[in-house]
Parts: sequence; C-alpha cells; structure tokens
Amino acid sequence: PTGQLLAQGGFEPFDRDNGIRSDEILAARGPSQYDHYLRELGYDAHNPWDRNANGVLDDEGKFASGWFYENAPRPANIAEEHTETPYMTRRAIDCIEAMGDEPWCIHLSYIKPHWPYIAPAPYHNMYGPADMLPRNAVPEELADPHPVYRAFADQLVSRSFSEDEVREMVVPVYMGLVKQLDDQIGVLLDYLEGTGRMANTFIVFCSDHGDYLGDHWLGEKDNFHDEAAKVPLLIYDPSPAADDTRGKSVDALVEMIDLVPTFVELAGGQADEHSHILEGASLRGWLHGEFPDGWRTSAVSEIDFSGRSPRQDLGLTAAESRGYMLRTERWKYLLWEGFGCQLFDLEHDAHELVDLGRHPDYAVIRGQLKDNLFTWLRRRKNRVATPTAQAEKNSPQNDESEGVLMGYWRAGDFRPPE
Repeated sequence: PTGQLLAQGGFEPFDRDNGIRSDEILAARGPSQYDHYLRELGYDAHNPWDRNANGVLDDEGKFASGWFYENAPRPANIAEEHTETPYMTRRAIDCIEAMGDEPWCIHLSYIKPHWPYIAPAPYHNMYGPADMLPRNAVPEELADPHPVYRAFADQLVSRSFSEDEVREMVVPVYMGLVKQLDDQIGVLLDYLEGTGRMANTFIVFCSDHGDYLGDHWLGEKDNFHDEAAKVPLLIYDPSPAADDTRGKSVDALVEMIDLVPTFVELAGGQADEHSHILEGASLRGWLHGEFPDGWRTSAVSEIDFSGRSPRQDLGLTAAESRGYMLRTERWKYLLWEGFGCQLFDLEHDAHELVDLGRHPDYAVIRGQLKDNLFTWLRRRKNRVATPTAQAEKNSPQNDESEGVLMGYWRAGDFRPPE
C-alpha cells in the first residue's frame, strides 16, 4: 500500500529489527519477527530480546540487564548464532533467495554495534583495555564551553563515559560487536560469491552515525565531531568501468544524500532528470575514474535534538532544538539555533579540541562560513513538481504559445510568437 511504502521510506519490509524492545516498548508495539524467532528456539517466552540477546547471567546464574554498563563484560545469555547480527544476515540471504532471478535493491540495516552494549561469546572478551585507542579529549574542552556542548556533556551518558572504568568495560565490548559485524559481512559476501551474484551486485557499506564512547567527554551520538559525523562509506562496483579505481580511496567531501542519485545512474537512469528533488550528486564519476568538475567544497549535516535532555536544560522549544554543521577541507563550522557558533580548524586541530567559535581572530572566517551555510539553506530543492530542465525553459513566451496572454491592452498589441 502507498501509505506503508511512504512510512518505510519506499521499501517493502521483509523483516525489520529496530533493535530496542524493552518491556514497555514490547507492550506498546508487540513482538517483532526476531522475538518470534527466539521464542521458537526456546528462549524467554516474554521478552527474549531483553532477557537473552541483551541480557546476561550474574555470578549466581541470575538474570542481569545489559542496560547497566557494569554488566558489559559478561557474555550475552544466548548462543552467538542466534543474536541479532547473524540473524539479520540470514534474513538478508532469505530475502535474496525469495527474489529469485528478479532484480532487487535491499536495505540491510544491522542494529549492532549499539546499546545495550552486550556481546555474545566469544566476542564479549575478544578485546581488552590494551586494544583501545586513547580517549580523544582534553580538560580544556570543558572550560567555559559552548552552552549546547556543555548541555550534552552534562547528560548522564556523557558523565558515565567520562569515567575511565566505564570506557574500559564498554569500549572493548563495542569493538567485539564491530568484529562480529565484520564477520557477518564476510558471511554475506561469501554467499554472494558462492551463488555468482558478486558479478552483478552493487554494494554500499555505510553507517548512520558514530558513537562518542567518551571522546570529547561525550556519550551517545548527538554532536558533530568526526567521532559521530564522519562515517564509513565503502562502495563495491562490479562493473569493468570501476576497475581503475578499485581498492582506492577518495578524499572528496561526500554526503549520504549522494547515494540515491548514484543508484539512479548505476541502474541506467539519469540523475539530472530528477535534480529538482535530489539534493545529492551522483558518485558514479568517482567510481569510474571520471572525476567530476565543480564538486562540492563543503558538506552539511543537521541535528534535531528535541528529544534529548539538552532541550529541557537549555529551555528550548522543539523548533529551536536545531543545529547545523558546515565542513570544508579545513574548517568545521557549527551553528546552534539561538546560540553562538563553534569553529574548528581541522588543518591545525585535526582532533577538534580547540573551539574557535568566540576567538576574535577568526571572526571573518566565521562570517564567511555562516554565509555559505545560509546559501545552502536558501537553495535547498523545494521545487517538487517541475523538473529543473523544464523550469529553465519556462518563460512568458511559453505561456503565450499556449494562449495565456497577460498584460495586453488591446488585441493589436499582441504579436504571436514566431
């Protein structure tokens, strides 16, 4: 049904695992297919997602919740092959098999790595504190900080991850969940290779956001440092046209909105025909060694934090709980609705530890970046009915050729177009 397609972003759900099913959410929304799957295997009859996939057993063999960080080092109370990541891999393979010889486009979304930070054996203790990267944070970040950053740093999750003990318990488990995901991507690729599908399957690996895990004294995801905003984008194009760029990386500024026009062109369409509604730009040229002229010099990201505690702490309305990022090769400029900006010089401060948002020496560059962001906001593609090519052709002469005559006093003033 059309309404369902709109609600699902244009996809027809084969299976959907949103990944968060506390008892309260389970009661409100009902069980998922994954819940039914676990129940059929004999796991907890009420909420196997909570009690098994994201729960553990304490030293006395009693249930302990995966929501509490102290339990993170314990293995999930479930066999590894029954956890969410391998389950979703199998469901993706089931979906591909169900399509038979028909062409398909699958959005395969894994919930992990994600809180609750619980991993099954052997991934729960595959890594330890010695394997962690050092915390990317300095005390000076908290000295007279920007009020929005301060509000996010004051959240309970941020204060918890500011403790070394919490990081040393949780981050290795997060790494284990990443390793499990990596292994399952391997399972999927082996399946595609074994069934001869790798030769005609275009694959994009990306993520919606990163996780601070204590960097910049923050937890969760709600800000614009690279830890949260700079995500992987790995693309496999099986066509011979991509052979020259295979295995190479590109430093160009790209955005998630570039994927749709890329898919359109790789499927044989023309993204330009939809440029009045597609904000992004096709990446096909980068993949095929045809490096595009006039590529963007800045990337933009947005945040709506109306559902987070900083909204209440700052006394904001939902409409005011907005932030924008404009990133160039050198600068990262953040604009928070109702507050001042933040600025980071990525050339001299790659780890984003020094906020230049109020430094008098950078007023000019802040003004330039603000103007660039405002230009981007003004030029968003809101013309949804008329393609750009047609809009360029529109003119009063076109109206007159269709018999629409505006402004004439008498018939003799009108001269039909030749």
